Amino acid sequence: MKIKDNGILILVICALLWSMGGVLCKLVQWDGICISGTRSLVAGITMCILLRTRPVVYCKNVDQQTGKSTLNKKQTLNMWIAAICYSATMISYVVANKLTSSANAILLQYTSPVYIIIFGPWLLKEKNRLSDYLCLIGVLFGMVLFFTNSLGGGSFSGDIISVLSGITWGFSTIFLRRTGDKYSFNAFILAHIITFLVSLPFIVMSIASNGMVSRLTCVGILIMGIFQIGLPSILYAAGLSKVRALTANFIAMIEPIMTPVWVAIFVGEKIYWNTVVGGILVIGCILLRSVFQHFGAKKKLC
Repeated sequence: MKIKDNGILILVICALLWSMGGVLCKLVQWDGICISGTRSLVAGITMCILLRTRPVVYCKNVDQQTGKSTLNKKQTLNMWIAAICYSATMISYVVANKLTSSANAILLQYTSPVYIIIFGPWLLKEKNRLSDYLCLIGVLFGMVLFFTNSLGGGSFSGDIISVLSGITWGFSTIFLRRTGDKYSFNAFILAHIITFLVSLPFIVMSIASNGMVSRLTCVGILIMGIFQIGLPSILYAAGLSKVRALTANFIAMIEPIMTPVWVAIFVGEKIYWNTVVGGILVIGCILLRSVFQHFGAKKKLC
């Protein structure tokens, strides 16, 4: 099977690229919201270049006989909701990290499968299975075990924002599926544009107060924008078109599991035993679910 036809493999590569953010942030000495905004600017440009497209603000239906196009209100709405939710996820996660512990922020954001399980059958007509529920229990337990050493120490407001980022992340996945193959890429481009525009006042104030950023910071933002968020945005949209929303969200959990691994390898931070066991449990549950549903459903989306 070709890589482009394997949604699970595409999403695994996407999650691995996302997970490099922790290491790359070490290069960037700048405010979190400024990083988020400039990173999204680079990511949006990267997507437009690689996909040979430009930002699309509405979806259209084209009559095959006359060639005339009309506004597709339903798809346009889905695309904008997906874009706003993903932008809100990126921004709220950065804000939450400033108000609560990083572990709290990641753990609460990745409660997102709960919302997909609740709303997916209604909004996507994708029926939940027993293996979905078992995997969710195993994954959440593994995540708690994974972050045991660093949980706590956060603020109530930061934790609430983290919960909201989990909700928006869940709904962005749902509405990206609803948007469909044709416009899901455009939803990501819109999300990056929105993120940049929201962050722009903070970027201007930061430069006005502290001057231009260093060359190392610029290089770090370029690398993050292209490889850590731009290319993965394309991969996530492509992979999501081939698997269920819940599957995509579970695979995305490889990101927080691998983030401290890269930091340990390149920066030398210590990894504890519970971190290893929790990570193995999370990835093991995801793999078992994928194998079980592959053989159980055969040609159906896993």
